[in-house]
Formats: sequence, C-alpha cells, structure tokens
Amino acid sequence: MKMVGLTGGIASGKSTAARQLEALGAVVIDADQIAREVVTPRSPAIGQIVEAFGDHVIDGKEELKRDELARIIFSDAQARERLNAILHPLIHKVMMERFEQARQMSVPVVVMMVPLLYEGGMESMMDEVWVVSVDEETQYRRLMARDHITSEEAGNKIASQMPLPEKVRKADVVIDNSKDVSELCKLINRAWRERFEGEAD
Repeated sequence: MKMVGLTGGIASGKSTAARQLEALGAVVIDADQIAREVVTPRSPAIGQIVEAFGDHVIDGKEELKRDELARIIFSDAQARERLNAILHPLIHKVMMERFEQARQMSVPVVVMMVPLLYEGGMESMMDEVWVVSVDEETQYRRLMARDHITSEEAGNKIASQMPLPEKVRKADVVIDNSKDVSELCKLINRAWRERFEGEAD
C-alpha cells in the first residue's frame, strides 16, 4: 500500500485533485474535513480554543465562528501557532486511525490531503508527495472569489503558508492546475498511470 501526501497552496485545487484520485481508486483522508469534525460543540478542542481566544469565537450553540477565528489567525502568526498546537495533534490522531482502517482493508493507495503537510513536517511519513500548483495571479483570483475576500485578505492567507514554489521544489509529483478541471484530471490520470499502474488492480 502506498501513502501519498497531497498538498499545495490555498485555493490551488487540492480538493478537486483529491476527488479525481478517489475516482481512480484511492482512499482520501482529508485533514480539513477532520479539522471540522474535531471542533464540534462541547468537544475538548472547543474548550481549548475558547480558553486560548475567548468566547467571542463561538456562538450561543457553542459552534465555532469560523470567520471570526480566521480573521484572528490570518492576521497574527502567534495566534495561528496557538490554534495549530491545539488542533494538529487531534487531527493527526484521527488521520492515523483512518489510515490504519484503510490498511486493514488492503486499500492500494491512501491519499493524505494535508494543506500544511510540509509546514507540519509530515512529508517524512509519506511514500511520496504530490503538490497541486497554480500561478500566483490565478491563486489570488480563485481565493478571492471562493472566500469573498479582498486582495489584502487573500494575501494574508497565502502568506500564512509555506510559499508554493518551495512546496513545488520539494514535491515528488507536481500537478499544474492553472488551466481548467478537465486538464487537471488529465494530468492526474497520467501521473496515476505512471506511479501506480498495477497498484490498484
């Protein structure tokens, strides 16, 4: 079984790439999805987040005010580190539990989709790392449209991560997503055939 790390820059198209890899036969374990699962109302993580940032980051139902928390962490590197220190161990634990489940099912390829894979030092756990890449102009445009934010806010989010060109240099496989979805799928299909032909049979 292969463990593939899938990462890239914010709004580079990781989720679209993951869906295509899933269609090809991979099991995808999504760190962002798990991050949402571990902050359910009255969860231990919510308590730690309130202690670190104040009760203004949750609503009356104890649900996380994601926009409010995002505003804090993307403008303050120390706040971002505090949040990561709370969430990353919880996310990692669930990811490894789901990886073990996939291993027991003899799944041929498991894709760990982790936006902060390099930032979190997880690349050494992977058999190989795929990076979804996009040019800076396209990244800004997609992020502003997706999150309904200004160019300055998009810049803060992009700057909070390792520069995408650096991730590209570290990658085993680079998938260019500067064009449309059909082209992205073609590139992923080609890389899948080259890397795993016979693995998923």
